Amino acid sequence: MQKTDVTLDQLPFDMPARISAINWDAIDATEGHRLRSLGFDSGIMIEVLHKGILLWHDPLAVRIGRMTVALRRKVAAAVSCELDY
Repeated sequence: MQKTDVTLDQLPFDMPARISAINWDAIDATEGHRLRSLGFDSGIMIEVLHKGILLWHDPLAVRIGRMTVALRRKVAAAVSCELDY
């Protein structure tokens, strides 16, 4: 089984992945605190459900556990995910 890393903003729709790392330094401290309290951490399963209709596809709706969370693309780019093939 091959594993591939991709950032959350590049993750295809409806493809479950596991968070492999989060670059907390690239995220604003307030946003980082919000993500930690929502359960964002290495090893957690995540899935992109929807990308915004604006030119930059902002914001993204992601599923983490049973929650749907909106993230800016800049924040999603700081989250590395691991795909299993």
